[in-house]
Amino acid sequence: MSEAKFRHLLRLFAMNLTATDAAQLCGLSVRSVNALYQRMRIRLARQCAAQSPFSGELEADESSFGPKRIRGKRGRGAGGKTIVFALLKQGGCVYTEIVADASKATLQAIIRGKVAPNSIIHTDGWRGCDGVVDLGLDKPFRVNHGSNEFVKGCRHVNGIESFWSHAKHRLAQLHGVRRDKFALHLKESEFRFNHCHLDLYKTLLELLRDEPL
Repeated sequence: MSEAKFRHLLRLFAMNLTATDAAQLCGLSVRSVNALYQRMRIRLARQCAAQSPFSGELEADESSFGPKRIRGKRGRGAGGKTIVFALLKQGGCVYTEIVADASKATLQAIIRGKVAPNSIIHTDGWRGCDGVVDLGLDKPFRVNHGSNEFVKGCRHVNGIESFWSHAKHRLAQLHGVRRDKFALHLKESEFRFNHCHLDLYKTLLELLRDEPL
């Protein structure tokens, strides 16, 4: 692939075009474009995983991704949904991780590895976030969504709710993502959200200049 065509394809990736649309515009096969998109997503996932521990005031929340609710199936992870836990530094970046469940032990393990001591965590009312004080963190503030309490003074989880909206809207545009590809698409959504105020095409060029595909 010539450098000019690669740059064109990279620009289309930055514009969030599907592999099918990008292939038509570049005159390449969908298989070739999918292969490059896959390599790009792997690189973005590595960048996201390398983020330093978060500190300061953070938001923590979890959400479910997957098919619409199946009749008779309720609760987190019901009906084949994938549970994702996220941490967001207020005014900064988000970090996501797929979890098997939203239990206290599972979430504490992530917080222990990604959150600096003496940080303050804003959460919703989910009991899975109970016990973070056991990790040496300040007692978390809570925002009770069940009581329609979305903002309480300076306490809120609006930033992380904005990420959930961004990620789900983007994934919906793909008309379904295979389960084995979901993790990479999630990390791509994370990377795009964290760099939404930058020229993504130039950001990707700089990333690949330091370490080509």
